[in-house]
Amino acid sequence: MQAAYFDQFAGPITIETLDHPAVPPNGVVIRVEASGLCRSDWHGWMGHDPDVTLPHVPGHELAGLVVETGPDIRHWQPGDRVTVPFAVGCGHCPQCRSGNYHICNDYFQPGFTAWGSFAQYVAIPHAGANLVRLPDEIDFVTAATLGCRFTTAFRAVVDQGKTSGGQWVAVHGCGGVGLSAIMIAAALGASVVAVDIDHDTLTLAREVGAAHTIDAREVDDVPAAIHTLTGGAHVSLDALGSAETCRNSVLSLRKQGRHIQVGLIVAGETPVPMARVIAWELELLGSHGMPAHHYPRLFEMIRTGKLDPARLVGRRIDLANVPEALPAMGNFGQAGVTVVDRF
Repeated sequence: MQAAYFDQFAGPITIETLDHPAVPPNGVVIRVEASGLCRSDWHGWMGHDPDVTLPHVPGHELAGLVVETGPDIRHWQPGDRVTVPFAVGCGHCPQCRSGNYHICNDYFQPGFTAWGSFAQYVAIPHAGANLVRLPDEIDFVTAATLGCRFTTAFRAVVDQGKTSGGQWVAVHGCGGVGLSAIMIAAALGASVVAVDIDHDTLTLAREVGAAHTIDAREVDDVPAAIHTLTGGAHVSLDALGSAETCRNSVLSLRKQGRHIQVGLIVAGETPVPMARVIAWELELLGSHGMPAHHYPRLFEMIRTGKLDPARLVGRRIDLANVPEALPAMGNFGQAGVTVVDRF
C-alpha cells in the first residue's frame, strides 16, 4: 500500500510502498477513503507525543470501508461504511466499563500508538466497541472532518461545558477544533465570541456562527475585551493550546464559569491564575475525544441541519501532498480543515 512515512522526528516525510496491515483478531482493516490533517499529527511528527515510535505513519481522523474482519468480529463485515474515534478503548478496563472508552487505561490511537490513516489501509483493533457506522447521508470527507476535532469540540461544548441557549461562550483559537466548537455552541443557542490572529479565519468563524470576533493582535487585553462584550463568558475553551490562550480563557470567565482545555500545550507548565479560580469558583476541565456510543447525538444534529461540518472543509488534497502539508500545520493562518481524499 501507499502511505506517508517518516523515520526521524521533524525529518523528511515521504510516500512509500509498505506492507498491507494485518487484521487484528478483534479488529478490522479499513480502506481509507478520507483522512483529516490535524495539528495533532504535526505534534506527533515533531516528537511531542511519547506514544509515537519510529518509523511511523501518521493520520488519525479517518473514514472508509471495512475490507477485512478478524475472527472475533461478529457485527461488522466488508463493505460497511465506518469512522472511528481517534482514541480507541480496550473495552475491558474500568474506564471502558463505565462507558468512557475515549479515556481508556490501555487506549489505542491510530497515527500515534500505531501506524495511522495517511495510507490506503489502516488496521483498527477492538472494533466491536469502537467502530461507528456512517449514516448514508454523511459522506467520507464530512466524516473525516469529525475526526478528533469535531467530536472533541462536541464533547467539550455539550458534555464538559454543559452549554445551553442564552449563555456566552468564548473560543480562543479558531482552527479546526475552534471552528467546530463555534458551530456547535451556536447550534445550541449560545452566543459565541471567537478569538484568533488571522483575518480570514475570523471571517470563517463569523460565517459558522460567531456573534463577535476579536483579533488578538489588535487588542491589548483579550479577557477584558470579552468581559466588555459579555459580562464574562459562561464557558470558555482554549482550542489552540498555549500558555497565553489558556490563561486568557480562564480570565475570560464570569464567576462560576467553566474553562475547557482542548488544545495540546507542548512544553513546560502553564501558569493558570489559580487565585482567580479559587475566588470566582471557576471549573477547569479537559476534553479528550468522544466515545463511539455518543456519535448518534452528533449524527442527529447533522441530519436535521443544525450542524454542517462540511462547511469547515478548506482544502481537499492528495496523499502525495501530505509531505508538504503536514509540516505546514505548525504554522497558523490556515482557514478551515484540510482533508486527504485521494490515495
